[in-house]
Amino acid sequence: MSQRNNPAPPREPVPARTPAPALDWTAIDSVFLDMDGTLLDLYYDNHFWLEHVPRRWADKLGVSVREAKAALLPKYRRIQGTLDWYCVDHWSRELGLDIALLKAEVEHLIAVHPHVPDFLDALAARGKRRVLVTNAHQKSIALKFRRTRLGGQLDRVICAHDLKLAKESPGFWDRVRELEPFDPARTLFVDDNLDVLRAARDYGFRWLLAVSAPDSRAPERQIHDFPAVAHFAELLPQLR
Repeated sequence: MSQRNNPAPPREPVPARTPAPALDWTAIDSVFLDMDGTLLDLYYDNHFWLEHVPRRWADKLGVSVREAKAALLPKYRRIQGTLDWYCVDHWSRELGLDIALLKAEVEHLIAVHPHVPDFLDALAARGKRRVLVTNAHQKSIALKFRRTRLGGQLDRVICAHDLKLAKESPGFWDRVRELEPFDPARTLFVDDNLDVLRAARDYGFRWLLAVSAPDSRAPERQIHDFPAVAHFAELLPQLR
């Protein structure tokens, strides 16, 4: 029997968006910002590691993309959260591929999240120090800065590879403080990685904010451990 004239099933109600967390900007001197998933759309990185690298590795090994993915995922999981996981040179050695070159092949997918430039300008107007704190490798940072020109809106860039520790690691923030003196009670830290935010909370950060929509082509995440925003536009009215 034809279903053409049957009524469509009722849609599930969309949960109401949680209002942007109220931040006391008079109590914040510096804003530390992650890069991938926070300032930049994580779609590029997800596509690169989950689609582009398996395809190129499959070509190198002469196997199917499905077989390459099945072999790669355990390699990813084994070192996830360590500095090597984020290291372009590590993966070049591990896979026998020029990862920096492969990243450039899909650089057209690199994109700044909506309202990020406006947010960074608003921070500057309020006299807040804007510091990028990223686990991304130096070669990845250089590629993304060339593509986005984001570097011109930051006061400092701190790369975990220069400090020899990932942001998740104990001791990371002590090393940051040697380069960039800051008061955890007067610093806002924004990241999409919940493990990184937990480490920052353990260190004593008072102001923490998660990004709930790091990948523009994936569903927004429900985050309960931290205040969260999907886009920086949610913070602009209170900041201005």
